[in-house]
Amino acid sequence: MVGEDDYDKLCKVVLVGDVSVGKTHILSRYMKDDLPKAPAATIGVEFATKTCKLPSGTNIKAQIWDTAGQERYRAITRAHYRRAAGAVLVYDVTRQETFRSCSNWVAEVREGALPDATIILVGNKIDLVEQDPSTRQVYHDVAQEFARQNGLLFIEASALSGAHVKEAFDILFEEVTVKSPKESKNESDGAVSDYGAGVTISPSNRKNKTSGCEYCG
Repeated sequence: MVGEDDYDKLCKVVLVGDVSVGKTHILSRYMKDDLPKAPAATIGVEFATKTCKLPSGTNIKAQIWDTAGQERYRAITRAHYRRAAGAVLVYDVTRQETFRSCSNWVAEVREGALPDATIILVGNKIDLVEQDPSTRQVYHDVAQEFARQNGLLFIEASALSGAHVKEAFDILFEEVTVKSPKESKNESDGAVSDYGAGVTISPSNRKNKTSGCEYCG
């Protein structure tokens, strides 16, 4: 187990997407491998940190901001995009309207986060599709093409079963850290607004396919 202060790099990430797509459930599954006991819509912004070792061997301290999907909280959530090196953009594979919103979310993140912030597109609730294929409203190849056109990472996942949730974060963090300069935690640790400072990503031309994830850059 990686100690709280035993890390090589800091990484600030925001969770974005429409209301009720499962952002908080995805975060809870990643942080605790469990679901919230009393789930409720996020009000404003919630915050979590996790220190972990990536598959590459890099130890990171992730600072993850779970933002509200409601329009009335948008001014609050936008303020927390500042210096974010990555974003997890979540939609519901059984609700087409949540996928249609993704273009706006991509633009919003790129306006407020670091210039080369990496975004992973996550199609949540595939457990519902596995139970009843007729519930799928967003097809895999359509989402994959959207990701390719917008230079996003892409994966389908299930917060309920845990399928591909850890992989989604691991792949995002790997992409963030592999191109970032070596960062001293003494220089970056401290005020919350300084987390993730100096971490930038350059788009890659590679295409990966690991545990259902595809890089579409």
